Amino acid sequence: MSEDIAPHGSHYERAGVDYEVLDAAKRIALAAAGATSQNAARLGALTLDASRGEPAVVIDLGGVHLGFVLECLGTKSMIATELLERSGIDRFDAIGIDTVAAVVNDCCCVGALPFVVNAYFATGAAAFYLGPRHASLVRGFREGCDIAGASWGGGESPTLSGLVAEQAIDLAGSAVGLIPAGTAPLLGEMLSPGDEIVLVSSSGLHANGASLVRAVAAGLADGLATVLPSGRSFGEAVLDPSLIYVPLVEALLAAALPLHYLSHITGHGLRKVMRANRALRYHLHTLPEVPEVLAYLVTQAGLDEREAYGTLNMGAGFAIYVAAGSGTQVVEIAASLGFTALVAGTVEAGPREVVIEPIGVTFASEELELR
Repeated sequence: MSEDIAPHGSHYERAGVDYEVLDAAKRIALAAAGATSQNAARLGALTLDASRGEPAVVIDLGGVHLGFVLECLGTKSMIATELLERSGIDRFDAIGIDTVAAVVNDCCCVGALPFVVNAYFATGAAAFYLGPRHASLVRGFREGCDIAGASWGGGESPTLSGLVAEQAIDLAGSAVGLIPAGTAPLLGEMLSPGDEIVLVSSSGLHANGASLVRAVAAGLADGLATVLPSGRSFGEAVLDPSLIYVPLVEALLAAALPLHYLSHITGHGLRKVMRANRALRYHLHTLPEVPEVLAYLVTQAGLDEREAYGTLNMGAGFAIYVAAGSGTQVVEIAASLGFTALVAGTVEAGPREVVIEPIGVTFASEELELR
């Protein structure tokens, strides 16, 4: 672990990410945003306040429901830049997919299937666009849109000299999605004791934990070139592209399964299992296999199981909540689309908390306050 990280707070906070501060800031912004809900009423549009604090906001246009989201990739592009500079390996195509995934996976959580995605590519210098990175990034962003079934509508590509480092790029995007006619927005109201929780596997880091990766790599003799037990380099494994779960959500909606809620497991790790604004207990009795790269990261960072599962996805990229008896069908549909999933737990009556039985960890309600 890098000695540059101060010896106080959690390991992830020492890498520069303090969720307590960030979540408090989000709650201030949400309170201000809520006061604007009626501003678009003159156009026949209504923002559903129940969707505030969910991965995407839902807008009612006279009975037609849209989901809207804006998300960023964080610092993962810095890892791709370092890998390219030190090893000559260009994985900016994966970074493009990651950026789309961060956006569309949030959009579909409310039951909205994304149909248009916009990009935000902010560079420190125009020279970024002269090398191979830009072509790879564009190729990956388009591939992500194709996987999600969305059009790439456009975006913005400012050069922010002095704000963004000269060799860096800040990546983000937005999406609009349509909630199919006859389907209610998935905002948590339908969650009930007895519901089954299906966890769909991740491909690895996804878009959360890049700051921790950079801190760990700085303390390794070979940095990102460090060889994992599988023979792959740490840097290449970290840059495996995120999975895009939109095709699975679309298939589940088409099958008319009794979906009650969806959660994208990113920042906050498996605390996100209790993202819904409901007083319910989420009991996980089974966990997916932890990807090698995450197991290595946890070991090198010195995270205990509470920190690891409360910060990283630990192999669970998406959570699907369905009525009792439907979990197996979700797993089968997921498998038909190339996803690995398992019925991991149940929703129970009780206080809002996540109980992770296999590791003996419980996250209480106050450990995830997004509203």
